[in-house]
Amino acid sequence: MPPRASQSRPGWALGQGPCSEQPCPRQVHLQTQQEVKLRMTGMALQVVRSDGVLALYNGLSASLCRQMTYSLTRFAIYESVRDHVTTGSQGPLPFYKKVLLGSISGCIGGFVGTPADMVNVRSVCPPTHYAHALDGLYRVAREEGLKKLFSGASMAASRGMFVTVGQLSCYDQAKQLVLSTGYLADNIFTHFVASFIAGGCATVLCQPLDVLKTRLMNSKGEYKGVFHCAVETAKLGPLAFYKGWGGAGVAGLGVPL
Repeated sequence: MPPRASQSRPGWALGQGPCSEQPCPRQVHLQTQQEVKLRMTGMALQVVRSDGVLALYNGLSASLCRQMTYSLTRFAIYESVRDHVTTGSQGPLPFYKKVLLGSISGCIGGFVGTPADMVNVRSVCPPTHYAHALDGLYRVAREEGLKKLFSGASMAASRGMFVTVGQLSCYDQAKQLVLSTGYLADNIFTHFVASFIAGGCATVLCQPLDVLKTRLMNSKGEYKGVFHCAVETAKLGPLAFYKGWGGAGVAGLGVPL
């Protein structure tokens, strides 16, 4: 039987994620362009020239709040249930069970994290400016109603399912397969290999939903619903659903690590 991959992920990983990936939410600017005018590097340079380097970290408190709701929920459910189910078993869970568990935990986490996610999206995109995450949550609830806090919840939950399957289920499976070869031990290099695979899977799976979710959360009533948003985005061509994929890939690699 192949050695079992170490399962624990330290709690500080949830906090370091937003700090390492925060400059990558320039992908939000890319995803909300109706016409493709700038790529990731060009958009980042434009933000720095117009607002300064610190503008790359706009919405950091909202990003931290999002991770402490969205990621904390899905990580806790996935790892708690997985560890409970595998206690006393002869081996790791089959991949299809990891996918099922990742889908359920990601769906719940995506819904729970929707309010902070929406504030995060708006904090990055002008002209909306919030002093911090709690200010954003309060102002949205007061000015637009509590229901608006869950705008895009269906997309966030769907995206949560795909990204959790990519990041956690695929990470566990990739690490299991790498260790089963016998060529690598359970060390930092193995973690990097499994994380690289998982980050790539998560980006490919969830990027179209991420684009729709971002557009819905940043909208001021332009879209009648998810289908209308998808149709309007599709008018820009199939690659429009992969706007900001570079930034998403970089950000995605940080979470499994």
